Amino acid sequence: MSKFTKEDVIRLVEEEDVEFIRLQFTDMFGTLKNVAITSSQLEKALNNRCMFDGSSIEQFARIEESDMYLYPDLDTFVIFPWRPQQGKVARLICDVYHTDGTPYRGDARYVLKKAVEKARDMGYVFNVGPELEFFLFDTDDNGRPTTQTGEKAGYFDLGPLDLGENVRRDMVLTLEDMGFEIESSHHEVAPAQHEIDFKYADALTTADNIMTFKLAVRTIAKRHGLHATFMPKPKQGVDGSGMHINMSLSRNGENIFYDAESKNGLSQEAYYFIGGIMKHIKAITAITNPLINSYKRLVPGYEAPVYITWSSINTNPLIRIPAPRQSETRAELRSPDPSCNPYLALAVCLEAGLDGIRNQILPPEMVNENIAGISKQERRERGIHMLPGTLKEALYELEADELIMDALGEIGPRFLDAKRAEWDAYSAAVTVWELEQYLYRV
Repeated sequence: MSKFTKEDVIRLVEEEDVEFIRLQFTDMFGTLKNVAITSSQLEKALNNRCMFDGSSIEQFARIEESDMYLYPDLDTFVIFPWRPQQGKVARLICDVYHTDGTPYRGDARYVLKKAVEKARDMGYVFNVGPELEFFLFDTDDNGRPTTQTGEKAGYFDLGPLDLGENVRRDMVLTLEDMGFEIESSHHEVAPAQHEIDFKYADALTTADNIMTFKLAVRTIAKRHGLHATFMPKPKQGVDGSGMHINMSLSRNGENIFYDAESKNGLSQEAYYFIGGIMKHIKAITAITNPLINSYKRLVPGYEAPVYITWSSINTNPLIRIPAPRQSETRAELRSPDPSCNPYLALAVCLEAGLDGIRNQILPPEMVNENIAGISKQERRERGIHMLPGTLKEALYELEADELIMDALGEIGPRFLDAKRAEWDAYSAAVTVWELEQYLYRV
C-alpha cells in the first residue's frame, strides 16, 4: 500500500517550503545520480514527464536510446535535514523508463523489482537488514580526502578514545530525521572504522535506504571536516569494510525460515535458500564485491570470509545463522562490501535463493570449527571451496553462471565489459609496491 499520493507530495512541498526536488536514480556501478528541479516543475515530474540523456552516463544507455524518463516513486519522498530550512531540498527516488512508457531494463532498480516479483509469485516477501561499515578519515588543507587519522580506537571503544563518536551521533540523528529506525551504532575493529545498523525492510526499501544512508553519512562527515569512505580496503594491515546482508523470507507476515522442530531451528525452505546462495556465490561475488580493491579485503587473516562455508556459530563463515530464532531467524551473508550496487546485490542473492528453493538445493554440512585450523588437503577432501581471489576470477564465474547473468538481464554484458576494462587498466598500471620492490633491485 502506497504511503503517499501525488496530492500528498504536492501538499508537503508547499507546507514545508521545499524549493528544490532532486530526482535520484542509481547507475550500474551503484553511483547515485540526480536531476534537480524547482518546486514549480513538481507536477510535471509527478506526471512522469521529466527527461534526461541516458547516453551521457557511462554504460547506462546507448546513443539510440538516450532519451529517458524518470518516474518518481512517491513513497521515497523525504526532505534533506542538512539543507537550509528556508527553501528546503527534498528528493524522490525514480525508476527509469523509455519514451514509449516501458521500463528501462538497464536500470538496476528494475532488476531488483523483477526479482522481487518472482518471489511474490512464489508467495514470498524478501526481507533484508544490512550492516554497513565505513571509515572516517581526515581531509587535507584543500579539503581533499586522505587515509590519515589520529584515532587509535578499536572494537566497541568509546570516547574520548573514539574520536568519531560525535560525528556518528550526528549521523544517527540525521538518519532518524529521514525516517530510519537505527538499531545500533558503534566503533569497529580498525582505527577510524565505524558501523551503523538500521532496521530490516523489504528488499526494494532496503536498497533505497542503503543509497540514502551512504549519501547522508558522507554529507554529515563532510560537515565535520572528515571524509567518509565505503571503499572496502582503504588501508593495508587492518580489517576492511563489509556490508553483511541479513536475509529472510516471509509469507503472510510470518518468517518462514524458522522451524521449531528442526535441529538448527531452520525450515526446509531456509536450507534450500542457503543452498542456492552457496551454489551461485562465486558468480554473485562479482556483483557484491565489484571493485579490484574488494579482493584486498577477502584475504585470510582478517574478519572477512574467504571460504564457502556456513555455520550457526561465528567461525568466520561465508554465511552465519545468528542466534535469535523465531521471527528473527535469518541467514547473514558476510562477504558483500558497501561499494556494491545494492539493487543488483540483493537481486542476485534473491534469485540464487529462489533457485535453491525451486530445485531443492541443500547446502553442504555446517563447518563449526575454525577454518584457519583446517589443512588445505582436508579442505579439499571436505569439498570446501574458496571465494574468487580477484575481480578477474569473479568475472569469469559470473559469465559462466546462466542464472545470475539472466537475473542481471541487459546489465550483465555491460557490467562484464566495464569491469574487464577496469581490470585491464589495473593490470597495466605500475604500482608503488612494484617500485619499492623492484626499482633498486633489478
